[in-house]
Amino acid sequence: MEKLEDYTLSPGRLFTPSERELIWSKPSSHKVSEEERRICREIKRNWQRGEMKIANILLEGDAGTGKTQLAKALSAELGLPYTKVTCFADMDKSDIIGSILPVIPPETSDSQEHGEQSAASKHEKDAVEYRFYPSEIVRAYQNGYLLEIQEPTVIRDAAVLMALNSALELDGSINLPTGIIRRHPDFVAVITTNRSYAGTRPLNEALRDRVQHTEKMDLPAKATMVERAKAKTGFQDDKVLDVLADTIIILDQTARAHAIKGVAGMRSYFYWGDAVAGGASVKQSLYHKVIYKITTDEEEIKILEEALQRHGLLAGLDEVESDLQKKNGFWIPQK
Repeated sequence: MEKLEDYTLSPGRLFTPSERELIWSKPSSHKVSEEERRICREIKRNWQRGEMKIANILLEGDAGTGKTQLAKALSAELGLPYTKVTCFADMDKSDIIGSILPVIPPETSDSQEHGEQSAASKHEKDAVEYRFYPSEIVRAYQNGYLLEIQEPTVIRDAAVLMALNSALELDGSINLPTGIIRRHPDFVAVITTNRSYAGTRPLNEALRDRVQHTEKMDLPAKATMVERAKAKTGFQDDKVLDVLADTIIILDQTARAHAIKGVAGMRSYFYWGDAVAGGASVKQSLYHKVIYKITTDEEEIKILEEALQRHGLLAGLDEVESDLQKKNGFWIPQK
């Protein structure tokens, strides 16, 4: 696995055992991307520069382009515990700051279980205790973790977006029922959002303005796709993986051009390559691992097939299918 420079932000910082477990450990299959190098370099370079500090990152792109993988890789490189929150349409302010909830004392539960009801226990039952439970956002914010904020573009409540905007100021704070907490100096926010995703709206302008570095996440270059697939699946046939990558790229471009909502991304590529490595038909598994993930609409499938035909990729897939059959000494039924 490729080793980068040391980008640890706080080398002398001590973590609890549970916090150390949250720092992502890169698997051997991880391939360092240009985006990862660039972000680490920029964050480290500006980390001690006050108002020029870079601590809010935006990763914007289609599903399957590696946004969450990159956020986790930043946790490993920066030496920060990783955690995440997935936004949803009906999010309210309690999802940002936390909630005040009742606490039932254990002894009260035990006495109720055994049918005991003394005057004292009745009084305890009537006097319900409440406790504030901070959100995952607050925990990361207060303790200096790397927090991935997934899909804030789906949030409908303006008050929730305002709370996020305020928190993401470099000298920001969050007003809790228990008091005001300040942004930990090591806190890094990584916002990940899909483009043209169902139910999303444009990213709030104020939220976007608080970002100091943005990456437009697309499918990587074909050579990078092949290298990542080899590392991820263990399948080492360059010719086959090359044709599969070309197919994914054309399907991705065609889906965009025809406003087909599905995505041909790296996940589809990995699972397709892995299926082929395991002996599955190249053409059959194309449908089950890639095309049907994009769409099951017959008209849209026809558009995708015609695009592959025009670029000579259906013939290319037939060729690698034939080569694999000869190499492996068995026949795979065609679609």
